[in-house]
Amino acid sequence: MSLMPLAQKPGAGPVEARCVRLLAKAADAASIEPVVEPHLLSRAANELLIELRASAVNPSDVKAATGLMPYAVFPRTSGRDYAGVVIDGPEGWIGREVFGSSGDLGIRRDGTHATHLAVEADAVVEKPKGLSWEEAAGIGVPFVTAMEGLRRAGIPKSGETIVVMGVNGKVGQAAVQIASWHGARVIGVVRKREAYEGHANSAVEVIDASATDVATRVRELTGGKGADVVFNTVGDPYFEAAHKSLALRGRQILIATIERVVPFNILEFYRGQHTYVGIDTLGLSSVATGAVLRELGSGFASGHLKPFPIKANAIYPLRDAKAAFAAVAGSSRDRVILRPDAAE
Repeated sequence: MSLMPLAQKPGAGPVEARCVRLLAKAADAASIEPVVEPHLLSRAANELLIELRASAVNPSDVKAATGLMPYAVFPRTSGRDYAGVVIDGPEGWIGREVFGSSGDLGIRRDGTHATHLAVEADAVVEKPKGLSWEEAAGIGVPFVTAMEGLRRAGIPKSGETIVVMGVNGKVGQAAVQIASWHGARVIGVVRKREAYEGHANSAVEVIDASATDVATRVRELTGGKGADVVFNTVGDPYFEAAHKSLALRGRQILIATIERVVPFNILEFYRGQHTYVGIDTLGLSSVATGAVLRELGSGFASGHLKPFPIKANAIYPLRDAKAAFAAVAGSSRDRVILRPDAAE
């Protein structure tokens, strides 16, 4: 069915939104039981009311639902990423097509897995022209994570080399796009023999970690210098290889891990003048996240950055949120999207 605006005119007051609700912490991913409930939603003076056309389901949504983020509140509407049309707000906003993401939406306050969203005006970003609603909704967390990591570590430029570990993950692909947009040479690391699957602005050399020593191969490819930046999207399994791959004054970016504790050679760290950068986008507010997305806008406008392809079988109606969560928990490489106007 088609999603019809529930607010009849600007300033008409609250709308009755349909929201995917997580009522309590689940014991594990298989036990997540989202329900769709109606909720009255209205905007504050500094907010916009958005009729949502698509929202993404992220691994962090699954983790928060299972209690791995102790600050997550219950009950709440889940979801961090979104795209939609402004239906109420200050003059000049009505009818604008926007998208966005957040570290607090869907975790510490009600989020985007719904028909409507109220969010700060400073948090939203103009939807890039030519992108579908699903593509725009799929940009959020992966591109914000990649950009925030590269921004804090120093975006590699022409003449510099970045190694992206876990290159075929969505954050890895976003990092490749951003780094190659800025002219850096990109080397990707995969855990088994496979090609790079995403968009890039230059050739991406791929190292198969199952067949060769990663650090040795990085040194070979860089004439012994090593990488200026290593974007480690996996964590401890690649920590030592990343450390040994770094050039003098190299930077390692870390966004996730499996085991929390790793051996750490302090002597090599300070003699190599290395920098380690930790990124947790859950610490970014909606407004701070919007600022990061705006930095990426010119890249999407120029075609140097491209959204992730969205497969038809990865789009779910709100009532099938449980299946969408299960797909993400099952380590699907596809961007999983909830669409309020999908067949109900």
